[in-house]
Amino acid sequence: MSRRLPPLYALRAFEAAARHSSFTRAADELSITQSAVSRHIRTLEEHFGCRLFQRNGRTLTLSESARMLLPGVRDGFAALERACATLRSEDDILRMKAPSTLTMRWLLARLSRFRHLQPGNEVQLTSAWMDIDHVDFNLEPFDCAVLLGNGNFPPDWEVTLLFPELLIPVGSPALIDVQPWGVRELAQAELLHPTPDRRDWRSWLERMNLAEQVSLKGGQAFDTLELGMIAAARGYGVSIGDLLMVAEDVAQRRLSLPWPTAVASGESYYLVWPRTRPGSERLLRLGTFLQSEVDAMVLPSVEILR
Repeated sequence: MSRRLPPLYALRAFEAAARHSSFTRAADELSITQSAVSRHIRTLEEHFGCRLFQRNGRTLTLSESARMLLPGVRDGFAALERACATLRSEDDILRMKAPSTLTMRWLLARLSRFRHLQPGNEVQLTSAWMDIDHVDFNLEPFDCAVLLGNGNFPPDWEVTLLFPELLIPVGSPALIDVQPWGVRELAQAELLHPTPDRRDWRSWLERMNLAEQVSLKGGQAFDTLELGMIAAARGYGVSIGDLLMVAEDVAQRRLSLPWPTAVASGESYYLVWPRTRPGSERLLRLGTFLQSEVDAMVLPSVEILR
């Protein structure tokens, strides 16, 4: 008996779009265009003869039919991943997920050096936009991930601490030779927000006891630290960056630190992986290497409030 199933790639696009509530973020995760995700969804809607998503302004919601379909699709991909895991046990490639800003600002160069210094230890990196860093090793095809978090991970994960998140204001090179800012300069500046909820600036201002003196209203909001730092470097305002991720740009005078005080957010970057995942010895070597890279870094001379 033949079974007519919709294309696997269309189901994958549906699962990603449903998980993110966004065609754009699904496209980023799958490394395809937003229009391709839309085509895949239309393919499924034609196959099933029903709508799967509804748009209300900028909000994307699942239809009742989609809510019925989603659990089975998720379970199906989890089963496929488990079935394929046994054939990957001898694979020399470690598949890693990491936040996009960390990838561009720090991780990519270190993984390139890791491959050069330790031949045979290949790492295939997937950079992903994540408002809140997360990974589901049962549903996603990764052996490990680098995540920003408070260290409260599942008990069956191995966890290697890399470095703490240290938030600090960053500006354009034009501010390099300017005296360190005070409250007046900061209050008058155009604040750039690397998160839509403005949580990074809020965290820094509260720790500095400046929340009542500097308004968070207005200013351009972005989705990532990377976009905020690029906008700051081009002179559009002052953003919040991570001290370790801006260290090289500050040393090369591509970014300035107008208020040279970094604040520990309470979260850190961790390399994590399931204990049951093949390749644990290679992952331990990778974790040790990344820790040594952190230890070797020369950070800008600033005050750090932990």
